[in-house]
Amino acid sequence: MSLDIAATKPHEQLAAALSDDLSAVNDMIRARMSSEHAPRIPEVTAHLVEAGGKRLRPMLTLAAARMCGYDGPYHIHLAATVEFIHTATLLHDDVVDESKQRRGRPTANLLWDNTSSVLVGDYLFARSFQLMVETGSMRVLDILANAAATIAEGEVLQLTAASDLATTEEIYIKVVRGKTAALFSAAMEVGGEIAGQDAATKQALYDYGDALGIAFQIVDDLLDYGGTTATGKNVGDDFRERKLTLPVIRAVAKADATERDFWVRTIQKGRQEDGDLDHAISLLAKHGTMESTRQDAIAWADKAKKSLSGISDHPLKTMLIDLADYVVERIT
Repeated sequence: MSLDIAATKPHEQLAAALSDDLSAVNDMIRARMSSEHAPRIPEVTAHLVEAGGKRLRPMLTLAAARMCGYDGPYHIHLAATVEFIHTATLLHDDVVDESKQRRGRPTANLLWDNTSSVLVGDYLFARSFQLMVETGSMRVLDILANAAATIAEGEVLQLTAASDLATTEEIYIKVVRGKTAALFSAAMEVGGEIAGQDAATKQALYDYGDALGIAFQIVDDLLDYGGTTATGKNVGDDFRERKLTLPVIRAVAKADATERDFWVRTIQKGRQEDGDLDHAISLLAKHGTMESTRQDAIAWADKAKKSLSGISDHPLKTMLIDLADYVVERIT
C-alpha cells in the first residue's frame, strides 16, 4: 500500500522526527546490500530499496526504541534488518505472483529474471540475520527469526487457500497475520526489547504492530477493488491472481447459485473473461462487503491505538496513533 496521498501525513512526521536515525539506517542498508563478488545483488536490491518506499516498518522499530528511551546504536541495525526482511519478501512475492509492477515501477523479476529475484531475496534474508546477531541479543534474534518463519508460513497458507472458496474469514486473518502483520509486530517489539522494557510494554508494542498490520493489509485488499493506479498496484490484481480477500470471502458467503457459479469459474477455476472484474465489483457492492470490510479495517486501527494507552505520553506515541488513523484514512 502506498502512503502518499493525504493532507496530513503522519509517516512524514515520523520520518522528520527520526531523520538522523533514518539516515543512518539508509547508510547501513546501502553498505550491507553490497557484494564484492556478485554485482547483480546491489543492482536488484537498489531497484527496490531505492524505489520510493516509505521505510514504514523500520520507522516502527526506530520509533518504538526512541519512545522507550533507547540511546544505543543497535536500533539502527534492527531497523535495517526489518527493511531487509521486507525487501526479501517482496522480491519473492513478485516471483510467486508473477507481478509486473511494484511501487509504480517494473518488478525486479521482470527487469532481470525470477532466478535473480529469488537468490537476491535469499541474500537479503542472510544479511538480515547477520545484523540481528550483531546486537548480541538472543531475544531479538528469537523475535525476528520467528517473524521470518511466520511470514513464510503465511505465504504458503495463502498459496493453498487463495483460490479455495471454502476459505473462511478466520483463515484470511491467519494469512494476513503471517504475511503482513508479523513483521509490523516484530518491528515494534524489538524496539522495546533493545530498550530493555518490561513484558507489558513489549506486549503493547507487539499488539500495536499486529493490529496496525492487519488494518494495513485489509486496506490494501480493499483498494484492489476500489482504488486507483495511484496506489502503486494494478487495480484488480488480486482478482486476476485469484486471491480470496475479505470482501470476496464475504460475497461468496452471501452468493446465490448464479453468483457462486461466477466465483467458481473466475476464482476457483481461473477462467476469467472481459468484464468479470466489473461484475465482481458489482457483487461486492450488492452484498455490502466493501463497507463491512472497511468497518473491520477501522476497528483494527482503533485496536492499534488502544494498545498504546498504557505507554507514557511521548511525541512519537502521538505520531504512531495518528499513523493508525492515516492507514485507514483513504477508505473512510
